[in-house]
Amino acid sequence: MRFYRDEAVVLRQHKLGEADRIITLLTAEHGLVRAVAKGVRRTRSKFGARLEPFAHIDVHLYPGRSLDVVTQVHSLHAFADAIVADYGRYTTACAVLETAERLAGEERAPTRQLHRLTVGALEALADDRRPRELILDAYLLRAMYSAGWMPALEECARCATPGPHRAFHVAAGGAVCLHCRPPGSATPSPGVLDLMEALFRGQWDHVEESSNSLRRQASGLTAAHLQWHLERQLRTLPLIERTAPHRLMETGVEPGAVGGMRDNGVRRVDDGVAAG
Repeated sequence: MRFYRDEAVVLRQHKLGEADRIITLLTAEHGLVRAVAKGVRRTRSKFGARLEPFAHIDVHLYPGRSLDVVTQVHSLHAFADAIVADYGRYTTACAVLETAERLAGEERAPTRQLHRLTVGALEALADDRRPRELILDAYLLRAMYSAGWMPALEECARCATPGPHRAFHVAAGGAVCLHCRPPGSATPSPGVLDLMEALFRGQWDHVEESSNSLRRQASGLTAAHLQWHLERQLRTLPLIERTAPHRLMETGVEPGAVGGMRDNGVRRVDDGVAAG
């Protein structure tokens, strides 16, 4: 195999030696790929600017023993300028990229759906037509669905009894009925689980009519569910700018409901994926 070509989102990069960088890519066909971009830190590099985080690119790579080598790069969408111009969009987009890398799993595992969702989220953030918090929440729910971790919202996660149900327990898998409800379950306000379902399905008329209180609770449950399944907190979530202060505990999520996670700055990142 001399080289291969793929569509990719640049997730992150770090320095290697005096002139090179290691680039982490989420590709459409080859999953998570780490590659060396040689000479990109030199001022005369022909494609250094195209390998910045948030870039959506067409990239040619040469397979290496431990790291592939970037040989050609063409820009497909330059999301970075619009994203980095606003701190709120920037921190939200960072949460999207960190989530994508965590959910991609092992290198080279197929992740076409996750790649598509990530491009859609970055496009929506750069476009700035919807609240960034909602874009993020929609992305997180859809990304969890692609990974097989989508919380149950319309039926009991344990016995599949149709809802609506009032209780939510992360370790149980989402909404739970009265008979299956474990101790420490959250009891979100009426409409929160419906809002999460609307975010997942892209029902934006419903979403945009929701109150800030419902949005904050939906964000907290979404973030708690994601981080419980990842078995780690995302570093970027506490940096998200929100319209009002929000802590996980305000959603009624008690420590037992999130596998021992306490407040820990788990602030919701609301950001819906592209409409539709």
